[in-house]
Amino acid sequence: MKLKSLGTALTTAALIGTALTGAVATGGTASAAAPPECSSSLVNVKPKESVKLRSLPKTSATALGVWGKGKPGGVCFDERHPYTGGRYTACGETSDQWWYGSPNNSDVSGWVPATCLPI
Repeated sequence: MKLKSLGTALTTAALIGTALTGAVATGGTASAAAPPECSSSLVNVKPKESVKLRSLPKTSATALGVWGKGKPGGVCFDERHPYTGGRYTACGETSDQWWYGSPNNSDVSGWVPATCLPI
């Protein structure tokens, strides 16, 4: 699984944003386009259905690829829970929770609906 980290750039952007707005960033939300920093992953995850890997955690975001039904892969597991994003209905459930991950042997990573991953 290829998961990216933007470290210093994200920290700098967060500090500038906080200084300009007075807002405090919270963990577990995925409002930015950047993937989460991932130092821990959960492996051998198999989607219940084929799911699109998206550039942002919302269904209107660009589809970067597909993670096939039952194909093993991994998700970023630093927060130990999914990230909040856009609302969707997938795999028979409605939610706003998303995981960032990819199928094994793929160079493409993206956001996938949490309801489709048995975690």
